[in-house]
Parts: sequence; C-alpha cells; structure tokens
Amino acid sequence: MSAHPNILVFLSDDQGPWALGAAGNEEIRTPVLDALAARGTRLDRFFCASPVCSPARASLLTGRIPSTHGVHDYLDGPNTGPDSVDLLAGQPSYTDALADAGYRLGLSGKWHLGASDVPRRGFVHWYALEGGGSPYHDAPMLRGDAPEVATGYLTDAIADDAISFLDEEAGRDAPFFLAVNFTAPHKPFAGQHPDEFTELYRDCAFESCPQEEPHPWLQTLGGGPIGGEPDAREALIGYFAAVTAMDAAIGRVLDRLRAHGLEQDTIVVFLSDNGFNCGQHGIWGKGNGTFPMNMYDESVMVPFIVSAPGRVAQGRVLDDLLSAYDFPATLLELAGVAGAAFEEGPGRSFAARLADDPAEASDEERAVVVHSEYGPVRMIRTRARKYVHRFPYGPHEFYDLEQDPGERRNLVDDPASAREVAELRRRMHGWFAEHATRQADGAALPVWGAGQRTPLGDDPAGAFSPPGWDGAAALP
Repeated sequence: MSAHPNILVFLSDDQGPWALGAAGNEEIRTPVLDALAARGTRLDRFFCASPVCSPARASLLTGRIPSTHGVHDYLDGPNTGPDSVDLLAGQPSYTDALADAGYRLGLSGKWHLGASDVPRRGFVHWYALEGGGSPYHDAPMLRGDAPEVATGYLTDAIADDAISFLDEEAGRDAPFFLAVNFTAPHKPFAGQHPDEFTELYRDCAFESCPQEEPHPWLQTLGGGPIGGEPDAREALIGYFAAVTAMDAAIGRVLDRLRAHGLEQDTIVVFLSDNGFNCGQHGIWGKGNGTFPMNMYDESVMVPFIVSAPGRVAQGRVLDDLLSAYDFPATLLELAGVAGAAFEEGPGRSFAARLADDPAEASDEERAVVVHSEYGPVRMIRTRARKYVHRFPYGPHEFYDLEQDPGERRNLVDDPASAREVAELRRRMHGWFAEHATRQADGAALPVWGAGQRTPLGDDPAGAFSPPGWDGAAALP
C-alpha cells in the first residue's frame, strides 16, 4: 500500500440522498454504486454546505463555507473569455495541496466555478463543460482552453474522457487525482437519455417519489416547477434513467481502473453536489426550487460512498452528521497529505471514522454539528432538531426530527419549543460569527436563487438579482 494512493472522485449533479439503491430505494437501479458501497463505507447523513451547485462545489474544494469563499448562488453569465471571473482565485483548495504533494490532476466534466477555460494549478488534463448546465447531446465542452462539442451522450463522453486519462496515467510513477463530474441527473429530463435506460422505468410506480400537493413556496416557470418539467411522470423517467446511465458509466471507468491493476491503490469517492426533490414536499428542485429557499433534508443531504482497500472499512454505513466543509481534510488525510490548513475553519477530518479499526475515532459530537446556508437563509442541524433562519424577517422553521423526521410540522411558534429554538438560534449565530468573514457574509444579500453574476463586493445587488428578475413576484 503506497503512501500516496491515487484518487478518483465521482461527482453527480442534483442527486437526492434517496436516489440510490444502497440507500434503500428499491425502484432506482444503481448496481455499480451499490457494489461500491459494499466494498467501502456509505455515509447516510452527509450534508452539502449550500443546496445549490456553485457554492456547494466551492465548499467541497476549499472546505470553506459560502460566507467565507463568497460564492452564494449558482454562477450565471460568462463562463469563458475575459469577462469570466474565477471566484475561487487566491483561495486554497485541496487540489492545490495534492499538486504540491506531487499528484497529477485531471478533470472530466462539469466545473461551474467561473473561468471554465482556465485549467487550475496542477491539472495536466482539463475537459470541462463550458457552463453550468447543458442538454445531454452536443454539449459545449472545453479541452484546455479550446472549445469542443461532445458528440453523443454527454454522460458517456465524460466517462470516455476519464478512461482516456486513466490510460495515460497508468504507467506513470506519480499518483493521480481525477475528478469525474457528471451533469447527471440534472435537468433536462424527458427525452434526453438512451432508450435502454428510459425503458427500465416506463412502467415504474415511482412510489419513492410521491407527487405531493405543490408546496406554497414552489417556484414555477413555463408551466411547470422551476426545477422540474410540465410532465412530472416523464421527468421522473428521465431523472431515474439519468442516474442509472451514470451508474453504468461509472462502472466502465472502474472496470478500466481494475484493468490497469490500480483498484487496490486508489481511493474512490462518489457523492453529489447538492440534493434534490422529485415531488417530495411538493417540490421539484433543490434549495432554489422554492422561494423562500428551502433547507429540507432532501435538498441539503447527498449520497456519499468511499472505498479504499486497507484504508476504509468495507460494508459499513455511518450515520454521523458530516458536511462538505469536512471533505478536503478527510480526503487529504486518507491520501497521506497534510490537511491541517483545511481544519482552520469549521471542517474536521473524519478519516479515522472510516478506518477498518475506528477505535481511535472519538464518539464525541461537535458542539455544533452541521450547517448549510443559501444567501440569507441559514440552517443548523443536530441529530434530533433542525432550525432554519431567514434574514431579515423569516419565516423561520423548527423541526423535531425524532417525532417528525419528514419535516412536516413547523414548531417554531410553539411555546413549548421556545427554549430550544432560542438555543439553536444562539448557537447558529455564534457559529457564523466565528466562521464567516465580513466581506463574504451572505446574511444581508438579496439572493433570489436566480444566479450570481459577479464576484461579491463588485455590485452586491446586481450580483444576486439578474436583470428582469422580479423577486417580489416570487414571494408566496
């Protein structure tokens, strides 16, 4: 077992924590990921730092919260060229630490953190989606800074590119890191995926995704929910097909890893950027599927699997509450690379909990367990309770997750809950006061869930409310 194993990270896009066979969904077909979970450890309660793409991805890379790294919404506007801005410029990421440790880095798929045509430091391979979303056919890509069209099905094109990277790196002495960032199962849904996968779900009952009455805060666009499509059943078929097609593509990449004899010396991670509702709570979408933005567990939790022979226990499921800001320090520790710089904020490595012998892992929970934020919306989540705070006036939410795990009864105005609400609010404010920075704090930002166009500080109002967006129209 080498001191610095290879690293292969698969990242899906908008995959709910429920959309995985190994997590108990008997309708969705994910045999490759289920087998990966059996060979490794699955986290049952892993949270994104924000329930929307760009800030969630920024936190996974930096270990910082949005109110420190300054990305508070998905990035809209130019993704390439002189007008595109790298919002993480000057901020250390775990890929920088890997490059400094001698890793050769590769990216296949979605980036969506600004300046998609600029390979980041240490990357010897850069095949990036031009923007943040795309149809699944003829997608605009960048090979380095050169535009290219991904002919055929995008999920397969990303997997094919990942395989070519493995072929190139297999004979080298230096370890590699490869990020395989799929766009699946992000919309569009209907009519986008190969028949062999859509036909699997043509007669599916979709009992795992009951279509509830529309949430009173649901955002709509073009006759359907903003995160979905007008025909909910066709959208469900497309969503499930996208996940299964991605599962098959991951299988092809892992097969090539085995063919090169690298499986035993490679850390393999699978997770998503943020969660997703496919009808749960009457929502199609994630945090910005509603206005005010929501923090339901389906939006803020994601699937997470890690396999690493000799480093990670096999067949274990952990229900620890862990977060995206814990990810960089954890991955670096598993790789034998110093990660102390990524524990200066709220993040802490949980590598010891993944070990074959977790005897040294502390059973003591952190005083404040996990948080998410989306501009002025903030959440604190313990095992038993959840409090959601919306600046400046609310509405706020409080859930007793022991009695109400589905988050159906908001008890924030219940006099019997007043003491617990006040305590969680105090702890939440204290946590953000400790970890947010003044110039990036999102508490007062007018974030509508409609795209962040410029860096924080240049024009805060314009940065978070694009031209023509009528925020008042979205109010319930």
